[in-house]
Amino acid sequence: MLLSLENVTKKFGGVVANNNISFSVEKGEIVGLIGPNGAGKTTVMNIISGTFKPDAGKIVFDGKDITSLPPDKICQTGIARTYQIPRPFPDLTALANACVGVLCGKKRHAMSYGDAMLDASHYLEFVGLFGKRNTLARDLTLFELRGLELARALATTPKLIMIDEVMAGLNPGEARKAIRLIERIIDEYHVTILWIEHVMKVIMEATDRVVVLHYGAKIAEGKPKEVANDPVVIEAYLGEKYA
Repeated sequence: MLLSLENVTKKFGGVVANNNISFSVEKGEIVGLIGPNGAGKTTVMNIISGTFKPDAGKIVFDGKDITSLPPDKICQTGIARTYQIPRPFPDLTALANACVGVLCGKKRHAMSYGDAMLDASHYLEFVGLFGKRNTLARDLTLFELRGLELARALATTPKLIMIDEVMAGLNPGEARKAIRLIERIIDEYHVTILWIEHVMKVIMEATDRVVVLHYGAKIAEGKPKEVANDPVVIEAYLGEKYA
């Protein structure tokens, strides 16, 4: 088992964003995290990555309790993430943004800046952005920013990448390219994936297992076809077309 959430709860004032959530992710799995807007999916990722601390519960990664660790230490254990709304350093070039991932990643803090730039160039080339390496992040398109997010995550040398709605805002052609890129990442880097996505065709075809949240609680978990035919999930989220 690579990642385990045990009875994780997070409240914001009187609002319970995550309510006693437990699930695990095995090494090499692609796990989808789905549910309606406001179900608490991104909050789960924020807790795993250390942005938020849970009010109750425990998070174990690669055999280590990471519940109380800050985000930089969690990154160095081997967890990286992307964001639904890309969060680059807008006034840095694409290369410098990827370089941040290299220098902040696992066992990379002693690397020289020159070596980090060379390493970062490799990840930009992998996602198809080497030609834009000297372009400021603020001047990149949304699709290019999605690629930059993945390059920066890969640059940390993760064991687990959490992907938050990488398809959001992309046209069909860009979405297909994004899917192929994620498939290449899995094939070539052998990372484990926890993936939030609203494009159900992608989740149902690409994942090994699906966890469903609704109003902050887990309502289902299982193989994609099992979840797609669960009456509770159909009523709460998918609708009758998935029955």
